[in-house]
Amino acid sequence: SSKTFWTTTGMFPQELIIGFPKCVKISKVAIECYLVRTLRIERSTSEDPVGFEQCVEKDLQHREGQLQMEEFPLPEFQATYLRFIIKSAFDHFVSVHRVMAEGT
Repeated sequence: SSKTFWTTTGMFPQELIIGFPKCVKISKVAIECYLVRTLRIERSTSEDPVGFEQCVEKDLQHREGQLQMEEFPLPEFQATYLRFIIKSAFDHFVSVHRVMAEGT
């Protein structure tokens, strides 16, 4: 829902894990967030959310009063879980409003 969001508790790093019902092929990930400075995306193909490997890490641009909308084109890979690690922020609290993954 566009009316809901996930927020951090004020210390970093913070992480959010998204699980799929089965292993899927992903070609692009997009995120809408607020006040995130450094974001890392990791993947796992395990049945449980363990054994993550880094896919991408990026410093996001600060947009005062606006959501940050970032797309991460990735080489097509398989994942059962995606872990989003917010390593640092522009403020004490940040929020994640939407996460989208494209693939099959």
